[in-house]
Amino acid sequence: MRFFTDAQVAEVFTMPEAIEAMRSAFTQFGHGEGAVLARGRANAEINGKTSTISAMGAALPGSDVLGTKVYSTVAGNFHFIINLFSASTGKLTAIFEANELTRLRTAAATALATEKLTRKDARIFAIFGSGTQAKAHVDALLLVHNFDQILVCARSHAEEFSAWIEAKYKVNARSVDASTAASNADVIVTCTRASEPLFDGNLVRPGSFIAAVGSSKPTARELDDKLLARASTIFVEWIPAAKAEAGEFVRAAAGIISEEKVKELGQFIAQASPRNMNDIVIYKSVGIGLEDIAIAKLIYDKLA
Repeated sequence: MRFFTDAQVAEVFTMPEAIEAMRSAFTQFGHGEGAVLARGRANAEINGKTSTISAMGAALPGSDVLGTKVYSTVAGNFHFIINLFSASTGKLTAIFEANELTRLRTAAATALATEKLTRKDARIFAIFGSGTQAKAHVDALLLVHNFDQILVCARSHAEEFSAWIEAKYKVNARSVDASTAASNADVIVTCTRASEPLFDGNLVRPGSFIAAVGSSKPTARELDDKLLARASTIFVEWIPAAKAEAGEFVRAAAGIISEEKVKELGQFIAQASPRNMNDIVIYKSVGIGLEDIAIAKLIYDKLA
């Protein structure tokens, strides 16, 4: 059994490899191979603060791996570990300190969805948020699509984030308000801790792709019912997780999200299904163990 630190992961973990790991894992899952362990949470009050322990996981026999991800949440801070087992022998093969892995795996999955669901002529990318996930998503999406401009909408550090994008990627970036971002962008990604919708869904242009990745809590949502109603399809990683954990699903008014509108990303990829480029399409992510275990296996194969 091996133990790997965040520093070791950072040395060998690259976003292009992470995106390919997502492609392989979601394709397997779309073909009905493997299984996902739903997230479970337990809360306790300690010294006046809520401390949470959470666990999730996946089985990917095609990649000879089983695994769980376990993490604590205290005062808004997360600490992650991943346990990997061999699917063929059942033996524990590795334990990962998984903060660095988690930081990037969400963006890698969004990049895969963006590659498959974005119009080829999309040129303007709006990012909501300016934190760790927002930066990771800019890194990831620029690997799968060429944008002429990036619009940054954030409560703080929007100007600094815009300058960082321009300096690193030589892509025009500017700070804007929510309405400007929503009404001008071809691709919108929301990476915030908002509990209420970030913009008026009627502002979004036909043909746009929207990825909402900021929350996995049923009480929080980044997209409103107007946008959910206008979308032709809402893609998710795994339908049971989305229905249980996504505020967009849990808090939507009756009849807004029909069963026919919701599809799993893996099935879309595995079946090479067409996407009507005039439709609004949403990808709602809550994060599932499939993503963590697929990337952890990739890193294990490189480091073991």
